[in-house]
Amino acid sequence: MATLQQLDMNILLWIQEHLRVDALTPFWRAVTFLGNGGWFWIVLCVLLICFGKTRKTGVTAALSLLSGFLITNLLIKNAVARPRPFDTYTQIIPLITRPKDYSFPSGHTCASFAVALVCLRMLPGKWRILPVVLAGMIAFSRLYLGVHYPGDVLAGFLVALLTSTVACRLMRRTFSPQKS
Repeated sequence: MATLQQLDMNILLWIQEHLRVDALTPFWRAVTFLGNGGWFWIVLCVLLICFGKTRKTGVTAALSLLSGFLITNLLIKNAVARPRPFDTYTQIIPLITRPKDYSFPSGHTCASFAVALVCLRMLPGKWRILPVVLAGMIAFSRLYLGVHYPGDVLAGFLVALLTSTVACRLMRRTFSPQKS
């Protein structure tokens, strides 16, 4: 476990020392803002639900998002109680207001990929890729800004992979034509 913690720390320090550029910090702050409280993804789910062609995708994405929130924010975060990187290592300098909740797993990453992975599976063409790109950017922003370890982001992604897979299978089973 200590080795994984050290790897997490080394990756964060490398990002801080080699990838942070003052001119890009406002951009990454804006990207992370899109993940705050899941508001962007909630709005996307509502918009998808409003149109007949994408209604099933919107409902599936909302189910995945809600499941991810319950698992990540209500179960795992409090059970694991992992401090934020800047609370453990003074070398890590956060570039946004210090979040007060626990670090593991990343709620921003989970919410983003919970919806994006449903879109990837269910939407046509380029519309399936754009949410995944944005989700990846939001996940990276959490590292760039120094508020999550890479392991937190990976765990958030894995929870989202689980919730999106289960939500898609449930919807497929629920709404597939019955064979006689």
